[in-house]
Amino acid sequence: MTIEDHGTFIRTHTRLLPVPHAPEIALFVADEATALWHKTEEELGEMGLPPPFWAFAWAGGQALARYILDHPDCVAGQKVLDFASGSGLVAIAAAKAGADVVEAVDIDPFSVSAIPINASANNIALTVRQEDLIGSDEGWDVVLAGDICYESDLASKVISWLSYLQERGAIVLIGDPGRSYLPKDRLTCLATYNVPVTRALEDTEIKTSHVWALRRAQDMLAEAGKS
Repeated sequence: MTIEDHGTFIRTHTRLLPVPHAPEIALFVADEATALWHKTEEELGEMGLPPPFWAFAWAGGQALARYILDHPDCVAGQKVLDFASGSGLVAIAAAKAGADVVEAVDIDPFSVSAIPINASANNIALTVRQEDLIGSDEGWDVVLAGDICYESDLASKVISWLSYLQERGAIVLIGDPGRSYLPKDRLTCLATYNVPVTRALEDTEIKTSHVWALRRAQDMLAEAGKS
């Protein structure tokens, strides 16, 4: 089975709800009242649907969105990339905060369909791209990434790429609720939030989440020299 009309599927199997930690933004998400919520990964596979990461407001993304909305100067007037955008939450927050250009990128075709639907629901215009941009540099001023460190290989590749972008001058901000492969020794914590989440996803109802800035290599070497 294949799902041809992604947009209709998304609207049929989700509900438009405010984001718990960033209620200025509403997203089409799955919850206990939607059939998508109750389907197993095997059932999703039979439908031709990858794991629907786009259908949830993950803790790291919520924290990063909250930070951007509260600190609009970090993106205002800038060219911004939201990497592994999922629902588009962080990209929408960047646009609301006054970013000049916002690009939301994901490799999941359902995510690429969900992002403009969510952007439209929030009266936001942004660019959506379906491609793997790891290793690319298109001159972004700010690169945003939420919940990217849940797999070892992915985290290693992404952090190496983000480090390259940061060394050439980009600001890199990461939202993370304590995923296993987050390299804290290369990061500076900017903010901490207690983010409401769904117990079925995170095994808790509140997830302490952080916004991190990637540190420059020369700064880390300078600190090491002082110790």
